Amino acid sequence: LNCKVFLLLKRHHINFVITFFSETGGKDRRSGLILTIPLCLEQTSMDELSVTLDYLLSIPSEKCKARGFTVIVDGRKSQWNVVKTVVLMLQNVVPAEVSLVCVVKPDEFWDKKVTHFCFWKEKDRLGFEVILVSANKLTRYIEPCQLTEDFGGTLTYDHMDWLNKRLVFEKFTKESTSLLDELALINNGSDKGTQQEQERSIDLNFLPSVDPETVLQTGHELLSELQQRRFNGSDGGVSWSPMDDELLAQPQVMKLLDSLREQYTRYQEVCRQRSKRTQLEEIQQKVMQVVNWLEGPGSEQLRTQWGIGDSIRASQALQQKHEEIESQHSEWFAVYVELNQQIAALLNAGDEEDLVELKALQQQLSDVCYRQASQLEFRQNLLQAALEFHSVAQDLSQQLDGLLGMLCVDVAPADGASIQQTLKLLEEKLKSVDLGLQGLREKGQSLLDQISNQASWAYGKDVTIENKENVDHIQGVMEDMQLRKQRCEDMVDVRRLKMLQMVQLFKCEEDAAQAVEWLSELLDALLKTHIRLGDDAQETKVLLEKHRKFVDVAQSTYDYGRQLLQATVVLCQSLRCTSRSSGDTLPRLNRVWKQFTVTSEERVHRLETAVAFHSTAEKILQECPEQPEAFNEMDQFDEIEAVGKSLLDRLTVPVVYPDGSEQYFGSPSDMASAAEHIREKMKLVSLKKQQLRQPEATTPES
Repeated sequence: LNCKVFLLLKRHHINFVITFFSETGGKDRRSGLILTIPLCLEQTSMDELSVTLDYLLSIPSEKCKARGFTVIVDGRKSQWNVVKTVVLMLQNVVPAEVSLVCVVKPDEFWDKKVTHFCFWKEKDRLGFEVILVSANKLTRYIEPCQLTEDFGGTLTYDHMDWLNKRLVFEKFTKESTSLLDELALINNGSDKGTQQEQERSIDLNFLPSVDPETVLQTGHELLSELQQRRFNGSDGGVSWSPMDDELLAQPQVMKLLDSLREQYTRYQEVCRQRSKRTQLEEIQQKVMQVVNWLEGPGSEQLRTQWGIGDSIRASQALQQKHEEIESQHSEWFAVYVELNQQIAALLNAGDEEDLVELKALQQQLSDVCYRQASQLEFRQNLLQAALEFHSVAQDLSQQLDGLLGMLCVDVAPADGASIQQTLKLLEEKLKSVDLGLQGLREKGQSLLDQISNQASWAYGKDVTIENKENVDHIQGVMEDMQLRKQRCEDMVDVRRLKMLQMVQLFKCEEDAAQAVEWLSELLDALLKTHIRLGDDAQETKVLLEKHRKFVDVAQSTYDYGRQLLQATVVLCQSLRCTSRSSGDTLPRLNRVWKQFTVTSEERVHRLETAVAFHSTAEKILQECPEQPEAFNEMDQFDEIEAVGKSLLDRLTVPVVYPDGSEQYFGSPSDMASAAEHIREKMKLVSLKKQQLRQPEATTPES
């Protein structure tokens, strides 16, 4: 329905009404179309009417046309000559199936003779019957239910509604027909020829000119409305007319919808296959992008990074560079993960024809990504091992520097304890160096093992030269540390010997000083506790024997001190140093020993005198008065008295040392007690003497 026909239909209000006369009603026993042609006062163009009639007559089916037409020409608002022209025009426009033409005349009718004669005269030539009838008499030929209100009927008819519906139908028919052709072209192109031809055909006609969903929706809405109008009757406010089945062609709409659904289903399958193929091609393209980058720029980045650095800072710089490389790889690994998920989804879809290709792509992508990831991990582990190696080497170097600095400083300890502490610290540092060197060897060997396991395929080229440089560097560092450690050990051995000699020197000096103290204590004990002279000769002899042993102990102490002082002299000569304590220890030792010797000699002399005194006194006191020889030995009494007096005198005299100092044995009370015991014994001897003299005086008188 073009724009011109639409305007004519809108203006002339020409319409079809399908009439079905029941057997019980009406006089017309046939079923036919009613064509209403309203004429107006305005000038009517025959060409326009002809075009409009041609369009309207193209609508009914052949079966419908075979039942014939009843034409109503409404001439109530027109002139006779116009009506006549229209009636004559029907002969050329309307097919031969027209059986009756009803011309509705106006109230003020034209000349009856003229009009009647004219149609009667033309009856045989026209081929159909023409009658003139007033509007109220039209029901004689057509049932009122098939006439609109304009002709006194009860048929409810909305010309604009019919026209709009017709436009929808025409639009749907045109779009669906065009869409069917396009879809058939697309679908047929995908079913034949090679794959290249299919892709070329689909590329050229892939997108239809209209949206299939929209056309299908329009068709369904149109079909739904037709079915609703038919089965609901006048419930919707518009009476149903059989014209809808004929003019709006519900079966045609259903047929078009069925064809559209079929072609659209095939088209969706084609689109699905195309989308799948496109997705597969996109995946393949992305896979190749990932593979090409990893095997190209990615591998090239790793090829240029083979060193391990010669220090902590250099290794850290290489690690930072490696992290940048890993960051770039991470972006591609993210694409790999996404692609792997997409491939897994397609594999789960279960399309047999794509399984082999998808698995091959997945395997290729996984192999390349895992190989590159392994290379990145290997490089990262290598750099981490190198960093740990250089870190241990730096710590060991600092320990060796500290140990060397400690060895280069001259030892000036204050005493043996400080030397022992310094020696312990030295040993701890040496042990720490040993542990550090052992750790360095372990780290170095681990790093060497990793380098030796680095095959040529790791970076796609022979890395023997680069590995040799790394190996030489590692071995050089370990050898250098070993040499430095050996030099420090040698110096530690010398320093240890020197410090042990110094410890021995201080020990000798301390022991020598201790010997002087012991000798002084012996001297003090001799003066303060060795004061008794004994009550008899036997006890005095025992005291004398004990004193000699006491002197032997003092002699050993003195000899021990002398030996220690001689050892200090030898050690000082070996250490090339001057002892701070041995210079005054020897004079002190000699002085104390001389004092002890003088005191000991005085003690021996007193004890020997006491032994002589007690022995003589005891001999005299034990002799009997009847013995005649006792009277002849009176001179013994004089001797004992002289010894006793001499002993008493010695008890009151102090010991005089070589330096002029004096010292007494014991306290005055101790000396007085010893002198008192001697005096008592001298009194006993004196009494004995008197007893011996008395018998001598009485004998001459008798």
